[in-house]
Amino acid sequence: MAAIAIDNLTLGYDRHPAVHHLGGRIEAGALLAICGPNGAGKSTLLKALMGQIKPIGGAIRREGFGRRDIAYLPQAAEIDRSFPISASDFAAMGLIGGLGLFGGIGKGQSARIVAALAAVGLTGFEDRAIGTLSGGQMQRLLFARLMLQDAPLILLDEPFTAIDANTTEDLLGLIERWHAEGRTILAVLHDFDLVRRHFPQTLLLAREPVAWCATHEALSEANLGAARRMIEAFDASAHECERAA
Repeated sequence: MAAIAIDNLTLGYDRHPAVHHLGGRIEAGALLAICGPNGAGKSTLLKALMGQIKPIGGAIRREGFGRRDIAYLPQAAEIDRSFPISASDFAAMGLIGGLGLFGGIGKGQSARIVAALAAVGLTGFEDRAIGTLSGGQMQRLLFARLMLQDAPLILLDEPFTAIDANTTEDLLGLIERWHAEGRTILAVLHDFDLVRRHFPQTLLLAREPVAWCATHEALSEANLGAARRMIEAFDASAHECERAA
């Protein structure tokens, strides 16, 4: 099972911290929301957990699993939808880790692709180019790819941004199913009402951790106000440093 220990973690770009002094433990089977103001370091943290960013300081320890056991859903803006690929072939990318260097897609894998597309409501879209899909359909397709990865740790970066309510409810159903299967799920989210209804644990981040506990405690008015003030203070300091330079 996927468990993660975080020790006094500092992350950043060109040695400018984006997250610092973060420590805690993500237990196997956790369903954790990561919330905070814009610029709080939420997506940076997911990239570090994925292994795309190396810590400036501190450490991330993956316990009982490796990088190939992580399924990652990036923000929609990071997907190049101009690439000429069908929905079926895009979903099949979730199988790559289990096919080996020269592995092909056999009947069993093809059946899994069809089943994954059906599970997200995309039956009949197998041959559609991804550039022709709506935002909600593309997000469903990304969830189908995650399903085919069959990973114990799932990282979701803003999975419900700019999609309709029906798609959101359908995809939440998949998340709850994965959680019931014992998978560890972390999601960057902005809708606090949705987080309160569906995510039992929340990390409230403002470059530094504000709260990491039960959601109703983490998203208290006092903590949310503190997070806003911390980001505003950081931005004000950064602006003064630029003027001084």
